Amino acid sequence: MNKTSLRIAWRYLFQKKSQNAINIVSGISATGVAVVTAAMVMVLSVLNGFGALVEQMFSQFDPDLKITASSGKHFNTDTEQFQLLKNLPYVDVYSETVEETGLVEYVGKQVPAILKGVDDNFPELTHIDSILVDGKFSITTNNLQCLLGIGLANQIGVSAQTIGGVRLYAPKREGRVNMMRPDRSFNQASAFISGTFAVNQTEYDDKYMLISLSLARMLFDYNDNEATAVEISLKDGVSQKKAKREIAELLGERYCVKDRYEQQEDFFKIMQVEKALTVILLVFILLLASFNIVGSLSMLMIDKREDAVILHNLGADRQMLSRIFLYEGWMISLLGAAIGLLTGVMLSLGQQYFGWIKLGTGTEYIISAYPVQVQALDVLLVAVVVCLLGFLAAWIPSRKIKSIK
Repeated sequence: MNKTSLRIAWRYLFQKKSQNAINIVSGISATGVAVVTAAMVMVLSVLNGFGALVEQMFSQFDPDLKITASSGKHFNTDTEQFQLLKNLPYVDVYSETVEETGLVEYVGKQVPAILKGVDDNFPELTHIDSILVDGKFSITTNNLQCLLGIGLANQIGVSAQTIGGVRLYAPKREGRVNMMRPDRSFNQASAFISGTFAVNQTEYDDKYMLISLSLARMLFDYNDNEATAVEISLKDGVSQKKAKREIAELLGERYCVKDRYEQQEDFFKIMQVEKALTVILLVFILLLASFNIVGSLSMLMIDKREDAVILHNLGADRQMLSRIFLYEGWMISLLGAAIGLLTGVMLSLGQQYFGWIKLGTGTEYIISAYPVQVQALDVLLVAVVVCLLGFLAAWIPSRKIKSIK
C-alpha cells in the first residue's frame, strides 16, 4: 500500500492540476525551499572559510601545543618530566619561552607591550618568516635584537631601518618601589630592531615584541631554567589530540596543555556562537518557506477530493489517502532541497576554487576573494534539517484527509 501511495503522489506532483494556481503555489513552495537551502549551504561555507583563514593566521604564530603552569606564572623546566618530553618520538621542536608585560620606549614615546622571550628553536616552531613585513628574524640566544608587531612599531614610530634601539623596562619581582627614584624599581635593557611582523590579528600586531630568551629572563628576574611556557611543534601526521592527552598524563595536574583552539579559546567560541546563531536564523526562514507547502497541499486536497472519494470506494482506507498527500508534500520539499543543495554546493565550490566574488582590488585586504570552505557535515546537516521541516509541513495538512467524505 505504501508503494501505491507513493506512485499516486508522484503522479500528482507532475500532473497538471485543474486549477493552474495549484501548480504555481507548488512551484513557489519548492523554489522557496531551494533558495533557503542554497543560502544555508553557502553561508555556512563562507563562515567555515573565514574560520579556516583565521586559524591559518594564528597557526603562523601559535605552536601546536603550549604548556603553562596550572597555577602561577612560571615553572622550572629542569626536571625529569621535561627531559622525557623533549625525547618523545612525536615531538619535532621543543622551545622554552618567557612572556610578560613590560614597557617599550623610543624617543620619549612609551607603550606597554607583551615582551616574549624566545630561544633559537622559535623559527622552526612557527612560520615567523612568512609573516615578516620588514627586516628579518635575527634573534639568537644572547643577542639584543627584537622583532615588533606592525601595530606596536607604528605606535612608537620605528621600523627595521630605525637607527639605534628601543628601551625596555620591566618591574623588579622583589623589593619595594622607591618613590623618590622609581627608575630603580625597574630592570632596563636596550634592544635593536631587526624587523616587524604582521599576524593580522590585533592582539598580536599591536601588543607583541619578540626578544631573546636570555634578555627576557634578565628583565623579569627569571633563572636560566625558568619559563612561563613550553611550546611544542609536532611531527607531520601526528594526532594533536592524542599527543596532548599523553603529554598531559606525563606532566600531571600541575601543568596545563593547550592546543591551538584552546590557546585562542575565546575567539573560536565566538566563531562557533556566530555560526550557531546563523543556523538558527536560517532554519527559521526555512521553516517559513516550508510552510508554503501547507497552503499548496491544502489546495491540492480540495482539487483531488473526487479522486480521494473514488480511491476510498475502491478500498483505500483513510490512512492510505493521508499518506498520498503526505508523500506529495514531502516530495515538493525534497525537490526544493535537492535543487538547493546542488546549487549551493556548486556555487560554494566555484567560489572556493575560482574566487568569483572579490573582496577588493587594493592591498588593504588579506585575501582577494571571499574565503569559502565546503564541509560535508554542514551539507548533511542542512539536508537533514530541510527533510525534517518538509515532513512536518506536509504532515500537518495531510491529517485533514480524515474529514473528506
